[in-house]
Amino acid sequence: MDNIANTGTRARTALRISAALGLSAALFLSACAANEAADPANPSSSTLSGTLSGKGASSTKVAQETWIAAFQTANTDVTVNYSPDGSGAGREAFMAGGADFAGSDRALKPEENTAGGFGGCADTSAAIDLPVYISPIAVIFNLDGVDSLNLTPDVLARIFHGDITNWSDDAIAEINPDVKLPDLVITAVHRSDESGTTENFTDYLAATAPDVWTEEVSSSWPVDGGEAAKGTSGVVAAVTGGAGTIGYADASQAGSATIAKVGPDGDFQEPTEEGAAAAVEASPLEEGRAENDIAITIDRSAAGYPLVLVSYAIACAEYKDATQGALVKDYLSYIASEEGQSAAEASAGSAPLSASLREKVLAAIDTIK
Repeated sequence: MDNIANTGTRARTALRISAALGLSAALFLSACAANEAADPANPSSSTLSGTLSGKGASSTKVAQETWIAAFQTANTDVTVNYSPDGSGAGREAFMAGGADFAGSDRALKPEENTAGGFGGCADTSAAIDLPVYISPIAVIFNLDGVDSLNLTPDVLARIFHGDITNWSDDAIAEINPDVKLPDLVITAVHRSDESGTTENFTDYLAATAPDVWTEEVSSSWPVDGGEAAKGTSGVVAAVTGGAGTIGYADASQAGSATIAKVGPDGDFQEPTEEGAAAAVEASPLEEGRAENDIAITIDRSAAGYPLVLVSYAIACAEYKDATQGALVKDYLSYIASEEGQSAAEASAGSAPLSASLREKVLAAIDTIK
């Protein structure tokens, strides 16, 4: 049976790639506009120079590649390196002073964000969290002969908790009456590394299936069993290369994997940027944060597609090296700009920041010293 939903998703992905290529000239100019030192009509006039080092979330790999290409095109004497080694690795590197900025699929916890706790920041400076990337998390699976699958939060939690171990289980069959499910062991694939995607996925399970998912929300996989794979690409490879496998990954990197619909019975949704944006827009900002430190508390019951992640750029409020701070400020300003967000939407299928959130983020970036 043809999977219309997945065919549509793949078609949109192809269109995004085409759009990203078609927009290359526009991105070239818009990146220049983000840099006040450059003349948009003459990108070679940019006076910026230096090297930026970023590390962190693998979910933003495609978006970071897009942003870096545009920014470096406009600022030919600047090199930006981003290593997608996972959110935990990014936070650790930034705290140790081994990265100028981090990418993380969760904001720093208040107890982590203390003045003097970051190697590259001024001694009296804390860090700021800047939401720059919104994307749905896709539940991907590989089941011979099955191209369409519905999963409630309860069933999804029971699968990853190890309570449902066979694809022919009545709980799966009940919500997929038109699908011929095989008598086959389920292999649930999770991240082996510390991952913000894992933290968002377990947060969703804990919020929507609390009677099943009783473990604490964690960036490290908290349940024994299943198969572990490193990074988003590792999970996707393990799922698509296996049989009877299921996993979770940022939707932008799901590739050719078959994607399940998730939600309450009768309201199953495929992951879309529109659904992700709606869920984030309905979610409040976290209270008690310092000024310019912006974190979002995702409402996992919100309308849209609340199985979503928000990825943050983490930067110093004030850098030890003011020149490096200015370079970080220029790069992050481009990322959060309307042009930068449109570029990521075209290439990665992420949801652009709303106008009100973008305004808050750009105002916070403008205070970086």
